[in-house]
Formats: sequence, C-alpha cells, structure tokens
Amino acid sequence: MEASLVKNPEGWRIKISMQDRVDIELMYKIKSLPNWKYSKVDKSWLLPVRKDIIEKLQQWNIQIPGEAVRMTEEKKIEKEFIEKLPKGLYPFQQEGVSFIERRGGRALIGDEMGLGKTIQALAWLRIRPDARPVLIVTPASLKLNWKREIEKWVPGEEVEMLYGQSTSEITGTIAIINYDILHLWVDEIRAFSPKVIITDECHFYKSNKARRTKAIKMISKGVPYFIALSGTPIINKPIEIYNALRLIEPSLFPNEWYFIQRYCNPKFNGFGWDYSGASNTKELHKILTNTVMIRRLKSEVYNQLPKKIRSYIPMELNNRDLYKQAERGFVTYVQTITKKDSDQTKTSTKIIKARGLIEALKQLAVEGKMNSMIQWIKDFLEIEDKLVVFTMHRKTVDILMEEFKDIAVRFDGSTTQAQREKAVYRFQNDPKIKLFVGNIQAAGVGITLTAASNVAILELPWTPGELVQAEDRCHRIGQIKTVNIHYLLAEGTIEERIAKIIDTKRKVLDEVLDGKSTDKESLLMELIKSYMSNE
Repeated sequence: MEASLVKNPEGWRIKISMQDRVDIELMYKIKSLPNWKYSKVDKSWLLPVRKDIIEKLQQWNIQIPGEAVRMTEEKKIEKEFIEKLPKGLYPFQQEGVSFIERRGGRALIGDEMGLGKTIQALAWLRIRPDARPVLIVTPASLKLNWKREIEKWVPGEEVEMLYGQSTSEITGTIAIINYDILHLWVDEIRAFSPKVIITDECHFYKSNKARRTKAIKMISKGVPYFIALSGTPIINKPIEIYNALRLIEPSLFPNEWYFIQRYCNPKFNGFGWDYSGASNTKELHKILTNTVMIRRLKSEVYNQLPKKIRSYIPMELNNRDLYKQAERGFVTYVQTITKKDSDQTKTSTKIIKARGLIEALKQLAVEGKMNSMIQWIKDFLEIEDKLVVFTMHRKTVDILMEEFKDIAVRFDGSTTQAQREKAVYRFQNDPKIKLFVGNIQAAGVGITLTAASNVAILELPWTPGELVQAEDRCHRIGQIKTVNIHYLLAEGTIEERIAKIIDTKRKVLDEVLDGKSTDKESLLMELIKSYMSNE
C-alpha cells in the first residue's frame, strides 16, 4: 500500500487511502498512532509527518513518499520558517521552535534552565495564529512572568489570568492558570476548549494521586496540541516525566508499569514500591530524543550565548492596596518639590523627607512580594542545583534563613570573617547547601561563588556598580556556564522604576573604560523626577 503527502490547514500530513479495500488489521494499527484523523468522505487517514510514525508505517509495508522522509530528516530550519519567527531568537531556540512544528505541536522542550523554554513555546504560538485558544499551566510564582513574555513575544493577544475559584467563563485567547487551582477550573477550561495546552515545569504533575494531575489529564483529552516544558534532568528521576510523556504521546510506552520497570529501577522498601530511581537511562534518552523531546545543555550552546543573561521576573504583591496608598501619598508630596530643592540635593529638607518615603515604599514592596519570592526560590531549587541570592536588608536575610535554614548559608554584616569563609566554602563544596543568602554590600565583592550559575537579586542597591559586582560573584574564572541573573521585582512598584534607571546607567557604565560608577544622589534625583513628571 502506498501513502501520499498532502497539505491541509494544520500543515503537511501523510495520507493513507482505503477506498479500494478496508484492511481491518491496518486500521487498528493506525489508530494506535498519535494524532490520527479519519475522513469519511474519501475513507482516508491523515497522520503527522514524523520520523517515528514513518518508521512504524514502513514496518507495516506502507510505501512513504520520499519527500515526507526528507522532511523528517531535515536538520536545518527552512528559510520561510525562519522568516516567520520573531527576531532575537538564538539559533538553538529557532531549532526548538522548528522541533515543535515538526512534531505537530506535541513536544517536550527539556532544555536546561536559562535557555528560554518559555520563549520557544511562545515563538511557536506566534507562527501558528490558528492555534487558539491557549491554556498555559504554570507554578504560581511564574504566572506574571508568562504574561510579561506573552506581551513581548506574542503581542496583541487577549491574556486572561485565572485566580482562585471559578466565577465566570474564560474569554481570553490565552489563559494562564497555576497548578494549585487547576482542579477548581476543570469545567470552565473544558468550555474554553483550548487547542493548545502548555505545561511549564511539567514535573509538577508527576503524582497520579495529586488533584492537579487528575485535572491535567481531564482537560487534555481531545486537545490537538500539547507542549510540556521541563529543565529537570530526566536521567535522574524518570518517573517525574512519565505523565507528561503520556499526554504528549500516548503510544510511546505500553503502560506506566512497563515504564517503571524498565526505567525507574523500582525497589520494594518494606512498605511499598519506590520508583524514584533510574535505569536504562541511555536507552530512555535515545527513545525520547528520537521522538518527543529536544534537550540542550548550556555547555552545548555556550558559544551562542552571552556571558550573562539578565531577566526580570515580576512578583505579585499581597499588600497591593497598602502599597498604592503609600505611593499616592509619596506622589502628592513630590509635587511640592521645587527646582531650588532639587539643586540643593543633600541639604533640602524636602529631599531628605522624600528619601525616607522612598525607603518606606521599597520596604512595602519587599514585604508584599516576600511570599512570592520564597515560592519562586522553592520552585527554582526543585529543578536547579544551587542559587545565589542577594538582598539589601538584614530583615530579608533573616526571613530567608528561617525558611531555608537546612540548605542555606548566610553572608551579611552580622557574620564574622570566620563565618563568612565557612559559608563560601560550604556553598562551593557541600552538595547539601543549595542557597547562598548574601547582603550586596557585604558579599558583593571579593568572593567566588562559581558552584552556581544563577543569581537572584531580591532588593536593588542604588548604583549599577554594586549590582555588577554582585553578579560577578558567579561570573568569575572557573565558571564554565553562562550566568543567569534573575531580578525578582514587585510588579508595578518603585522597584521597576529603580531597575529601569539602573539599567540605563549600567549601559553607560559598561562603556566607561575607567569603571567610574554612578553616585547614589544622581539616581535618587532621577527617581524623584520620574514621579514629579509622572513617567
């Protein structure tokens, strides 16, 4: 039997016609393949053009057009495809988007953290405007970040953020929901009828007993496109990725027990079975990379990346009303500041009071985002090995150390020289220590923290020079990875304004050969003026 290659609105498809004769055995085999469609009009089957599907069909003695085979073997992205992609993607990210397309919109992007899995998924959405509506399921700490990235990479979409328990229907073209509340929205999501589901950090639905897992399985039935994202090394705990694999490609493995026996090194511990092990990992990796998964490490694409990648992660406030009230008072006050006051920066009573009000706003922002920051750090440490955190105030350090005391070390004004040396040594050498919590002034210079390639900035100093110094604790001789710097800033607050001013001044600072830094008073006045002009 011969197959043909046809193109429909969903892209290129392999067509198998059964007009002349009905082969019952072949029909059941085809129905075991993913994403098949049957046309009663001409009694034909349509299948995605994929390497694994073609290999199956060839095993069943179906002749496949040479063009279809060449399409699956194509390693480079076609020129037409590249032209549709948004500008600014690295070559490996372009290949990731191409992989999703070749897979018919059902894929696992398993790139190491910091390589832009979110961007790749959104870039695919951009070239497939027909694939709407979209549901994005993500940890709560990343919801605002998804919204921000959508606005950047897929502009013009109606983005709807889902919170709490459902009270109304979903009306946007892209809806974002966190795992914690997914089970409360099942009926509304079904009515929403998404064509695409994107699950970020897909190990979040690893447990079959969890409500989020049951909800994911229910809402995914009949959805044409399913993209899972995970930076977790699959070779460590294969069981954590099984549910995602099952949703992407149901026919990839016979059943869960087969997967567990073959790849999870199951052991009976006297109370029950432990599936957290790993076995036959090379075989599993080969199967996945030949079918549903694309995974790149930073070390593999190092030559494509800058030495540092800075990203802004918006944090939600739980004291938004209180913050806004304080901000309105500050805005009203700065309107009373005159040019004469501005010219006498250090001596003006009004400027001195404005400084105090600014500090109060900064403190409210930090307090309001604290829960979001802690959750982000917890989510991060589930998928990455180590993290360096920089802050400004002792109170913030205290809260973080209380939360992460068993896996964290401290480095601030309250630690002695001996304690500081011990903190650095433990972070660099002890696998149990995952978090370095440092004060920017105390820990921002003179130490090496290359055991981590990720830095989180929780509070901003007043000069770009201090930030660059803090970032460079990880970006030093001996660091073999690109360093990712994550700025955890409270959305819609004074922190965003300070970050914008610092970023502008940092670009100027980078161009100054003598390394002269911007002074605090200069930044302070720019910040005040931004409120005076209501920028």
